[in-house]
Amino acid sequence: MDNDLLYKIGLTFIDHVGHITSKVLISYCGSAEAVFKEKKQKLLKIPDIGEITAEAIIKQDILHLAEKEMKYVEQHNIKPLFYLDKEYPLRLKQCADCPVILYYKGNANLDAERIVALVGTRNATEYGKKMCNELVDGLKDSNVLIVSGLAYGIDAASHKAALKTGLPTVAVVGHGLDMMYPAEHANLANKMLDNGGLLTDFTSDTKLAPENFPKRNRIIAGLSDAVVVVESKAFGGAMITADIAFSYSREVFAIPGRADDIYSQGCNKLIKLNKAGLIQSADDLLNSLGWKDKKKKPKAQPQLFNDLKPQEETIVKVLQTVGAPMHVDDIALQANLSPGNLSTHLLTLEFAGILKSLPGKMYSL
Repeated sequence: MDNDLLYKIGLTFIDHVGHITSKVLISYCGSAEAVFKEKKQKLLKIPDIGEITAEAIIKQDILHLAEKEMKYVEQHNIKPLFYLDKEYPLRLKQCADCPVILYYKGNANLDAERIVALVGTRNATEYGKKMCNELVDGLKDSNVLIVSGLAYGIDAASHKAALKTGLPTVAVVGHGLDMMYPAEHANLANKMLDNGGLLTDFTSDTKLAPENFPKRNRIIAGLSDAVVVVESKAFGGAMITADIAFSYSREVFAIPGRADDIYSQGCNKLIKLNKAGLIQSADDLLNSLGWKDKKKKPKAQPQLFNDLKPQEETIVKVLQTVGAPMHVDDIALQANLSPGNLSTHLLTLEFAGILKSLPGKMYSL
């Protein structure tokens, strides 16, 4: 049995412990396994950990649920992605509330160079479907990964358009990978496994519930460079996704529609409130994102820095080795520093111009 994975999954079964608190536990204890082996007195000193939560961790009576999930994952060739793993999507990791663990089935690169989410109403009009097809077709030569939620309407139209044009497409679903909702999209989901995939943070046996889908929407937003609302009422799931993307400092775009069209009210509202850029074509999107005929810049050579304290040198070497932005918790673990000690050195390095702070507690050289 993979004990490491057992404890990682186990974290998600602790009552009243969300993704942010789970990361705090790991930051203080050092690893998922260490959380379950920590003494109760020390657990109670960790922020937001009370008597009931500490007792649940100590008793470990939830690990049988984690063991069952681990067996399911292994039997069905599902790849678990822990937030400290190198394969965990980097864009999503930048979000403070990113899931502690994801479950992924597919072959698409979740760190693709360019990722665009297309979202919208489940009651897509012919205009909405036409715009999906035209957008995706216009992106076919730009090496873009298309992300959506596999729901009726705009989601399904986006996935189908991607498959038709040969672009990889990933669906983020609001349930475990032991089922498919809606059931009518099972064939579509299977086709996506050949050039794309299915992604979720829900375990198997998760019951369908309305609150699952806003949680799903934050993954769609965090995974992407940009979110495009194709059609939407003034309120709905697509608008939630747009708001989340806006809060994550992602690019948000909307396709305008007629003033009296109920399924364009949301798009027009986003544009009116300056929460979304107006686009009418794939070229508009590519130009807005700076992806039109963009030439790749050569990577800068890592530099060595002098006059650093040993712990600061360790932080710099960790970032140089990874070669990409890292979450503060990842740095703490790899540099073997406490959160408080690390914070002091990060601030010193930032003032010295050696590293920079990014949204979502991320740092890079």
